[in-house]
This record gives sequence, structure tokens and C-alpha cells, in this order.
Amino acid sequence: MEFIDLKTQYLRYQSAIDARMQAVLQHGHFIMGPEVAELETQLAAYVGVKHAITVASGTDSLEIALRALGIGPGDEVITVPFTWISTAEAILLVGATPVFSDIAAADFNIAVDQIEAAITPRTRALLPVSLFGQMPDYDGINELAACHGLAVIEDAAQSFGATRNNRRSGGVTTVSSTSFFPAKPLGCYGDGGALFTSDDALAEKMRAIRSHGGLQRHQHTLLGMNGRFDTLQAAVLLGKWPGFAWEVERRMAIGARYTRLLRSTVGVPEVMPGNTHVYAQYTIRVRERDALGTKLKAAGIPTAVYYPKCLHEQPVFASLGYKLGAFPVAEQASREVLSLPMHPFLSETDQDFIVDAVKSALI
Repeated sequence: MEFIDLKTQYLRYQSAIDARMQAVLQHGHFIMGPEVAELETQLAAYVGVKHAITVASGTDSLEIALRALGIGPGDEVITVPFTWISTAEAILLVGATPVFSDIAAADFNIAVDQIEAAITPRTRALLPVSLFGQMPDYDGINELAACHGLAVIEDAAQSFGATRNNRRSGGVTTVSSTSFFPAKPLGCYGDGGALFTSDDALAEKMRAIRSHGGLQRHQHTLLGMNGRFDTLQAAVLLGKWPGFAWEVERRMAIGARYTRLLRSTVGVPEVMPGNTHVYAQYTIRVRERDALGTKLKAAGIPTAVYYPKCLHEQPVFASLGYKLGAFPVAEQASREVLSLPMHPFLSETDQDFIVDAVKSALI
């Protein structure tokens, strides 16, 4: 059994993916080829913004967004301690300071009512994460940010395809970042990511930063990086793109079925009002997390833990001065979460097998 079944996905779209990649091999424009621009047009239209800027990875996209907003040494950016390290890593990489704020137990996303307490005169931006596949309350987040004159960056690495109040993830904040890592809802066959904004000036800066700080060759107006998206990876995404809407629907249906079957046995992910959920991971909560994972492995069922430690527990962030107990909701989640196999090709037979194994293990 596959945790994320990329093999079956490839077979479904093989002819389209192969044809798209072969076209790149034939025309030879391996860096910023025509497929990159074509993909960016498709992505921007889907999200509902003026600009989509593809980049080399989801981590690069966060760093580019922060640089384009002029955030650096002496600045603070508020984010969550329960996320993949890239979210806070990018803040440190631009010389700014991550400031953590706790999550809500129901959806693993930032607790909006706690953000204001973390704001100081040095705060420049809010960087919430749309974790596991659904968005936090961006109406409340944007309103708070506007009151304090702050930018909002959505880390949408796991939520591409999700909506909140009929607006797509990636299109509800100053700028948004996503990832095309192979395991994501829309994944390529290597690293990749994208930025989304309707701010023309910000888009121009981000395009320049991704290509060594310049929009024209040998004209470097900003301190940039080599953050360009690979043309072959753009071809892969274009090959998958016609099936993406179907995959989103399948994710929603499979996730809802998991919840219906498991609600009486374990803590299940709650879909918040106004939201759709793309279930980049289907994550349950159980006190006997490690024991359950061991039993499922013995039954041939792969699982994963996202994330076994909060960021303030990681040695690289020790200098921030946070102690264990600073973020009790996030810390408890990190000890209880377990992600089950989740992908658009998961059959009801396999899902029933997984559900029965979970229930049997917890008797």
C-alpha cells in the first residue's frame, strides 16, 4: 500500500506528461522555457490573481516573498510553531526574527485570537500556514493585519486547491506561496513552488529576485537568488493539470469518508465553516500515536508524523528563547498527530482496510 500513490497518478496521465516533457527535450529551452509562462497563466487564472510566479521550491517562494516585501534584520514575522521548518527558516534566512503564536486545536491552524498579543513595534508581517489542506480565518487575519499595517503571506504549501468562502487558497492575502514538491496536492517530479499576488509592483520585484535580482540580463537592480522554476517540471505540471480538479474532488470525498468512519474512534480533522479541505495529509489525533503507528506498520499500512516536534523545540531556533510549554496546543498536537494514507486513487477497499486496522489497534 502506498502512503501517496504517485505511481498510479503517473500511469493515469502518462501520455500527457510524456508528451509535454518530450516537447521540452525537443525545443531545448530548459530554463524559463515557454511551458513556464503557460503554467503561470493557468495558475493565476485558477487562483484568481493577476500574477503567478513559479520558483525553484516552496522554501524559495517564502524567502522571495519576504525579500520583496523588504523584510530583513530588525524585523519580526509572526508564524506558527507547528509546521514544516521552511516557514520559519525563510524568516531567519532574510535576517528577520520568527515570532511564534499558538494554533487552534480544531484545525491545526493559527489561533487568530492570539495573534495580536504577539505583535510588537518590530512586527512587519503575518505568515500563517494553511496546514494539512485547509485555510485559517483569513478574514480575521487580514482585518487584524490592516489595523496594524502588516503584510500577510499565506503559506499555502499544503492547501493548493482549497477554498474559504469561495475564494481559492493563494488568492486571499497580500502574497501567497505554495509548493509543488511531489507529495503536494499538485506536485511535480522534483522541487518547485509558486507565488501569487495581484500587486503589480510586488510581482515585478519577486520576478526579479528569483532570477538574480534582475528582469533583464546583466541588469541587477535587487539582491536576488537563483530561484527559477525548471521547464521540465513545468511540463510535468501541465501534463497533470487537466486532472487536477478531479483530484481535488476525490481528495474531498476520501477525506470526508475517513472522517465519517473514524469520528467515533479517534480525533478527526474538522473542516471549518466556509472551508473546503484538500487533505494534503489526512491527520488524526490519538494519545497512543506511536503504538498505533507501529501496529499499522505491522499490518502493511504506512503512516507519517507531521510533525513530531514543534519548531521552538528545534535546536536551530533555541536562540529565540522559547521554553517547552510556551505553545501548549501545538505541543500537544505534535505528540498526538498521525497521518494515514491519502491520495486521489485510494480505493474504498483499501480505505476500509485502513479504518478497520485503526479501530482494531485501539481496542
